[in-house]
Amino acid sequence: MRTRTNDRIHNLFERLFPEQRLFLRSDTSTRFIRLRPGTQALVVFGAAATVAWAIVASSVLLMDSIGAGNVREQAGRDRALYEDRLNELSEARDSAEAEALAAHERFNAALDQVSSMQSKLLASETRRHELETGIGVVQAALRRTMNERDDARSEQQDMLAQIEGDATGDMPNSSLPEVDATLAFLNDALERTAAERDDMAREAALAFEEAEAASYERDLILDRNDKIFTQLEEALTVSVEPLEAMFTKAGLPPEKLLSAVKKGYSGQGGPLMPISFSTKGMPPSADEARANTLLKGLDRMNLYRIAAEKAPFGMPLKDSFRFTSGFGPRWGRMHNGTDFAAGHGTPIYATADGVVTTAGWHSGFGRMVKIRHEFGLETWYGHMSRLRVKEGQRVSKGQRIGDMGNTGRSTGTHLHYEVHVNGKPVNPMNFIKAAKDVF
Repeated sequence: MRTRTNDRIHNLFERLFPEQRLFLRSDTSTRFIRLRPGTQALVVFGAAATVAWAIVASSVLLMDSIGAGNVREQAGRDRALYEDRLNELSEARDSAEAEALAAHERFNAALDQVSSMQSKLLASETRRHELETGIGVVQAALRRTMNERDDARSEQQDMLAQIEGDATGDMPNSSLPEVDATLAFLNDALERTAAERDDMAREAALAFEEAEAASYERDLILDRNDKIFTQLEEALTVSVEPLEAMFTKAGLPPEKLLSAVKKGYSGQGGPLMPISFSTKGMPPSADEARANTLLKGLDRMNLYRIAAEKAPFGMPLKDSFRFTSGFGPRWGRMHNGTDFAAGHGTPIYATADGVVTTAGWHSGFGRMVKIRHEFGLETWYGHMSRLRVKEGQRVSKGQRIGDMGNTGRSTGTHLHYEVHVNGKPVNPMNFIKAAKDVF
């Protein structure tokens, strides 16, 4: 059965591949090898399959090489664009920081001007009150003098009438000198009273003029104060809103954050205490209410400033660098931080005030530093070549804590940076991006 099948195969290929014989001759004998059609066909088909496989494999390798080159070029272009974007963000951050400092200086100058205007306003109010009191005294004296003048005139008329009545009868000659003396006295009293009345009238007119001038000056001061209050309110809004947005984007609720800051900074007193005046049971004036609102806003902004120093909104590097890996899954595992690549020995800085809890070798992180901050925050710095702090040491924001290296499980010189909130790792870029418009 098998021989019959082989014969059919040989007969099928015999037209294309006729039977060939290969003779091998030696000195003593001659031999030959018989190449049947099926054997020849098998050899030809095998060679063709080998050549085809080689062509397909070469094509696949060539296409893969071309594709890899395009991917590398695209990755290079993306990296260049990313670095340009980082440089633009850095310049924008520096510009925003300069603008914030300028706004803070303008705010302090405006606050000093408000204090000066308030002092002038209080002095003007005191002067106006004194003038009103003086005017009241002058008016009372003037009314009393006028009453005395009217009484003297009435008395004079009565005496004149009595003298005229007595003149018709028998009046002793001895009473005439006394009448003359009385008339002279009354005339002198009337003249003095008229003179005093004129003086009082002039003083009253001057007092009214001074009162009107004081009222006008007070209106000017009130108008200037209103403009200053408006500028301060706008400056406070511009200063506080970015801070609130920064903490919100970082995942730190502003109200809870401020409550935590107040617990550690609960002292009272100084220039930011609410303004309190004696109102005799009456509600405070509009200016007092606005001033107290501004002072509360300043206190809130100051608490935000303290919180910003205590939270890791800073950058761990100040020199040039590039991002090499972000937060999230990588190679089937979770990457809990952000990687920054730079030269060996690049300085690494603390991103917020805190206390060093770990400074040494830590498994795959190599030489690393952990810093505990307030509000349940913690930052990790891994793969360092040199440590410049010790456990238990208190560090400040921007203080150098080590040098970049390649220790531990690492493929190259870089910094592995993590941020933990209440023991849970979060994306460090949330803090870095949130602060880019503020610092």
